[in-house]
Amino acid sequence: MQKTIRIEQGITRHPEWRMAKPVDFELESNEHLAVVGPNGGGKSMFIDIITGKHPLIGQGVEYHFCNPSRPLVSDNIKYIAFRDSYGGDNDRTYFLQQRWNQMEIGPETPTVARLLDMEYAFTGKESAEKQQLRKRLYDIFHIHQLLDKYIILLSSGEMRKFQLTRALLSNPSILILDNPFVGLDAETRSQLKTLLQVLSAEQSLQMILVLSKTDEIPEFITHVVEVSNMTVGRKMPRAQYLQQHRLANSAPLDEQKRSAILHLPYQNHDYQAEQVIKMNKVSIRYGSRTILKDLDWTVRNGERWALSGQNGAGKSTLLSLVCADNPQSYACDITLFGRSRGTGESIWDIKKHIGYVSPEMHRAYHRDIPAVRIVASGLKDTVGLYVKPDESDYAVCRFWMDIFGLKGKEDVSFQKLSSGEQRLVLLARAFVKDPELLILDEPLHGLDDSNRLMVKAIVDTFCQRRNKTMVYVTHYQEELPTCITHSIYLQRHE
Repeated sequence: MQKTIRIEQGITRHPEWRMAKPVDFELESNEHLAVVGPNGGGKSMFIDIITGKHPLIGQGVEYHFCNPSRPLVSDNIKYIAFRDSYGGDNDRTYFLQQRWNQMEIGPETPTVARLLDMEYAFTGKESAEKQQLRKRLYDIFHIHQLLDKYIILLSSGEMRKFQLTRALLSNPSILILDNPFVGLDAETRSQLKTLLQVLSAEQSLQMILVLSKTDEIPEFITHVVEVSNMTVGRKMPRAQYLQQHRLANSAPLDEQKRSAILHLPYQNHDYQAEQVIKMNKVSIRYGSRTILKDLDWTVRNGERWALSGQNGAGKSTLLSLVCADNPQSYACDITLFGRSRGTGESIWDIKKHIGYVSPEMHRAYHRDIPAVRIVASGLKDTVGLYVKPDESDYAVCRFWMDIFGLKGKEDVSFQKLSSGEQRLVLLARAFVKDPELLILDEPLHGLDDSNRLMVKAIVDTFCQRRNKTMVYVTHYQEELPTCITHSIYLQRHE
């Protein structure tokens, strides 16, 4: 078999992007690869070497693509990075409330249809096979329902569907997908796995999947490479890797950390309301599109709710109403902590009692500042930090960073962390003020097996404290912590 990609003793020219050891790697034309490993282990850096983002000393990466008429690496390799599901690195003007603020949509804001048409124009006239693929993708991902939607209004799951559709329609030789199943509901995950299986068999398309969840390695994957401690391991057959690999069976939260969380001092300015969230006939519409309709929902003190539903069903919109990030929240009949919305409290009065993490928050953090300052911004409820914390504030931040396994990362800039480490930083930010209400919107996005277990253990421990209420969103039943007491499922309005 022909070697599609070959790297021999690869060392990046820039020392900042070097792995711990020179990279040796080969991908043959009949292979489909899974790249696995812990958060911060070097998976993304390895992929950046494969794609040529970080040039190598000497020979460099050797490519032998099946389509010689498209000599550029960028034409033959398409890479959907983890951040692309939140809008991409070029989305620098995005801010946290933008998705729900219709006034921010200008004439230059593209729709899904416009961006997909641009891809169509770039790749030229479609063959019958390409048209069939487009129809299949549109049906699986319900793209027809998104075509008139502005790109900044997409949920993280909808954004993932759009990015996958655009990449698959570009007809690459190699498709690299970073956590492709993240943010997708169960039905869509199953359909995507089937589609990738078919494409890997029917077309001359090689796939490389970068996976944090090692229980999601699809059957069409032939080989696995583990990247850890900034070292690229040897390629091994999928069956051999699965035989050797064992998932951790206990939560990695030691008793000392568990005790430290349980014995945190309580604050004397906490709300003690019996009803933490109460919504009465809440409806949200954007133009002709109904997101929520006549929703009644009451969350009482001490309850821990699992919030689920299809992509685009309105889960994040619902939470944006609670956090007062959505302008329509003040037009709805909503009571928080026993206080009716719009009776004089400011957005900051609300936020100081809520710990929050979400895909939208991850998308909004562009500033390359030290991780500890990101955590400290949770004390001031800002995206970015404009008030300098005192030493006691920093001590609290360091405490929660240690709890989330980030000790020693305090001064590392946010953009230098892996996507999984960034998510842990944002989780520490949500817990840093010991909030009465935790809102965790898909908190385990991009976390490896060990860190998922750790975060679930932290959540379970934290919720044992008095006066703690939680709303937890996930598309995976196995990601729910054991402390869940209630559940609500949102149905998408067609």
